[in-house]
Amino acid sequence: MGMLCAVTFARYGRLYYADPGSYSPAVGDWVLVATDDGDEVAQCVWAPQWVSEETSGFPVLAGLASAADLSRDKLLRRKKAQGKVAAKRLIRAHELPMKVVSVDHALDANRTTIYFTAPHRVDFRSLVRDLGATLAARVELRQLSPRDAAKAQGGIGPCGRDLCCSTFLTEFEPVTIRMAKDQDLPLNPMRISGACGRLMCCLKYEHPLYEAFAASAPAVGSQVSTPSGDGRVVGRSVPTDSLTVRLDADGSRCSCSRADVCGSRQAYEGSSAGEGR
Repeated sequence: MGMLCAVTFARYGRLYYADPGSYSPAVGDWVLVATDDGDEVAQCVWAPQWVSEETSGFPVLAGLASAADLSRDKLLRRKKAQGKVAAKRLIRAHELPMKVVSVDHALDANRTTIYFTAPHRVDFRSLVRDLGATLAARVELRQLSPRDAAKAQGGIGPCGRDLCCSTFLTEFEPVTIRMAKDQDLPLNPMRISGACGRLMCCLKYEHPLYEAFAASAPAVGSQVSTPSGDGRVVGRSVPTDSLTVRLDADGSRCSCSRADVCGSRQAYEGSSAGEGR
């Protein structure tokens, strides 16, 4: 249990939660949040409140933003905007198949990093020279994969929530079409692809459960015994941990818990009954 507040780095942007530490910012106050690139200015949109969850993993506020911090943040935002405008203009001038995703700028090092996507590798050496001369700064260009681009841009997934990659995923695990098949999902690319156009990362989340279910549950078509009588498995449901069985006696169907028809469970109950005798 601890205290948390919510801040945002951009107007109407995504919320980030932080431990207020020894500070008590009010809604609308500007605060400093520790990031990998140093302390950044953010605005408090949710005053500190006590929560029941563990808060040790959240970043701690570095303090309240001063006038100098706000001035520095304003300069940083202007540099990023200038870099984005210049990059788009020069990309059109050089007729390169590139799309600017985001721009970062380090004031101390006077370095602008431009992240972009492209259908293939691009020779942007002349573009870097022109950007350096235009921005009067050291310029780096980094090409992003479709997944990394979605992470940088953010967005809403088919589930209606913020993209996993832009909220909590720290690395991308391999996702295969086999995972969709094992989960009996329609193999329509429009249904199983994320905002990045690749297979949805969430296909990986429940796949171990489907593998464990397939290893322990009777296969479709196998003969089993249930509390309602003997029958044949005609369907399986991993979310409910159950099997659909067509009974031999009258052809009706019943839904049974996997434990009721699983051979290992029946063997366990049989051995327990034998020991009881």
